[in-house]
Amino acid sequence: MISWTPFLITLKLAFITTIILFVISIPLSYWLAYSKVKLKFIFEAMVSLPLVLPPSVLGFYLLVAFSNDSPLGQFLANSFDIRLAFTFPGLVVGSVIYSLPFMVQPMQAGFQNLPISLKEASYTLGKSRFQTLIKVLLPNIKASLLTGIVLSFAHTIGEFGVVLMLGGNLDETRTASIAIYDSVNKLDYGTAHTFSLILLVFSFVILTVVYLFNKKGFRSVK
Repeated sequence: MISWTPFLITLKLAFITTIILFVISIPLSYWLAYSKVKLKFIFEAMVSLPLVLPPSVLGFYLLVAFSNDSPLGQFLANSFDIRLAFTFPGLVVGSVIYSLPFMVQPMQAGFQNLPISLKEASYTLGKSRFQTLIKVLLPNIKASLLTGIVLSFAHTIGEFGVVLMLGGNLDETRTASIAIYDSVNKLDYGTAHTFSLILLVFSFVILTVVYLFNKKGFRSVK
C-alpha cells in the first residue's frame, strides 16, 4: 500500500518555504533592483549561486555547517536547543537557500521594469518609501510576484539533492523525491511511477497556470 506521508511532508515543506521566501525576497529584490552600491553584483551572484551549484554540493556544505560538530551547530544546539541536520527545520532552511533565486529574480525584474516616474510620483504625493513599496510598486508587479511564488513552490516540490544530503531518508524528512529514489532502490517501480507521475502532472499544471495568467495580461504597469 502506498504511503502518502512523503507528499504531505513535501507540501508542508513547499508551503513554509514559499511563505518565508516571499517575506524575505521583497526587501532583498527591492534593494537589488534600486541599489547603486558598486559591489551589488557580488550579492546578485550569491543569490543566483544555487542556480548553477550542484544541489549535492550545497547540501553537503549545509550539512557540515549544521552538524553537531560544527561551531554553528553547537551554538544552535547549546543556546537554542535547535538541531538542523536531519530534521524538518533543517530542510526548511536548506530549501529557502536553494530556492531563493526563483523568488528574488522575478521580483527584481518586476521592480526594474517599472517606470521610475511611478516612484517619483508617489514621493511627490508625500508617500514614504515603505508606503510606495506596499501601495504602489507591489500591486504593479503582480505577474512577477505570482511567477516567483509559483516557481519557488514548484522548485521546492522537486528538490532532491539538498533534501537527501541535509535530511537523509528519515520518516520526518522523506519527501516525495526521496520516496521515488527509495522506491527505485527497492525495485518498487510501481510506487516510483505513481509518485513520479503525480509530480509530473503537478509541475505541468503549475507552469500552465503561470503562463496562462501572464498571457491574459496579468502584468505590471509600463
